[in-house]
Amino acid sequence: MNLLFEPFQYDFLLRSFAAAIMVGIVCSIVGCYIVVQSMAFLGDALSHAVLPGVAIAYLTGGSLTFGALVAAVVVALGISFLSDEEEIKEDTAIGIFFTAALALGVALISTIQTYAIDLTHILFGNVLGVTVEDLQFIVGVGLLVLLAVFLFYRFFLVVTFDPVMAKTLKWNVRLIRSMLLVLIACTITISINTVGASLVTAMLITPAATALMLTKKLWQTMLTAAVFGALSGFFGLYLSYFADISSGASIVLVSTLFFIVVYLRKKLLNGRSGLAKRG
Repeated sequence: MNLLFEPFQYDFLLRSFAAAIMVGIVCSIVGCYIVVQSMAFLGDALSHAVLPGVAIAYLTGGSLTFGALVAAVVVALGISFLSDEEEIKEDTAIGIFFTAALALGVALISTIQTYAIDLTHILFGNVLGVTVEDLQFIVGVGLLVLLAVFLFYRFFLVVTFDPVMAKTLKWNVRLIRSMLLVLIACTITISINTVGASLVTAMLITPAATALMLTKKLWQTMLTAAVFGALSGFFGLYLSYFADISSGASIVLVSTLFFIVVYLRKKLLNGRSGLAKRG
């Protein structure tokens, strides 16, 4: 029994669990908007958009997290502005900014001789290295994102499912979509320390996709996804401690396992339902 509770004896691990759970909840809730719009590419694009901000912050001696946040928000607003033009589709705008941000990030990082050591945690996460300041940032920004989702839920809902109706109501659709993109950018930024830029898309997509198989209404999907996200963060980190593997990868794998179990359960129930109807 002592072995099972061993991870909870260390302060740095308690901070890591808190960060992983918070990130799991926020990613899962915000990711529901990405999943229902079939915009997984958007999450991937914004997750890589942090690279130039991180590189600039590293070169200037600034905060890597703040640099990542600024870069992600700038790219999010750029995508929103460009996709508002009639002749440019949203996926095209995403592709343009995604590749440009990635190229700029790689170019800047290549000038740093020690980047392989110093910036690896940005790509793959380092939840065990979360400091008190990091946790405060994660919780603070995470709560602001959740508050914004709660306050503007109706606006995001209509713009997501029926943008034509939103325009009929004379809402500023461009502003609302920009706000949603900024929330996604903020979510990705607080996820860097836990799962890293290379794996954050999975935490945005997988819990939401899992919940979508069990629910019908968006608010139900969000709550269910939050549960799966929190459990993925907790058990993923817990497993990584004993298996001595990357915490970010472990969290994503646990989340994927939840998805597979729910998917197989749904297929099995549908199969039984089909047999019952034939009988």
